[in-house]
Amino acid sequence: MDVIHSAIWVSDVEQTLGFYVGELGLEKTNDFVGGDDARNVYVRGESETEIQFKHKEEHDLGEPSTRRFDHLALEVDDTDALVERLTEETESELLRGPLDSTGVSGRIAFVTDPDGHVLELIEPRDDL
Repeated sequence: MDVIHSAIWVSDVEQTLGFYVGELGLEKTNDFVGGDDARNVYVRGESETEIQFKHKEEHDLGEPSTRRFDHLALEVDDTDALVERLTEETESELLRGPLDSTGVSGRIAFVTDPDGHVLELIEPRDDL
């Protein structure tokens, strides 16, 4: 298992890209609108680990002290089998999926961890 990316809600995706790509020199690697109608933009440095910035006009970020973390993505060998095991053997809640995603070229599912944080399980697939 490996960490793939972390996702963060942002109030202005162009300003965010200006900072991370323009100022810090990270590379923009992906840009798409997902199933939740939010724009998803990915950046990375020299490693394969990415930061995903999510933006949706009506999404309220709240005060700076509130949680802006969206989810942690983990690469897995078999999304369906892991979701089945987690939902049967733990208190993990299935939030969405499993489903095929062309946006991330993989089979994905969203589940919760023991504290309610959202995890995106991604089984990379070359056929998507």
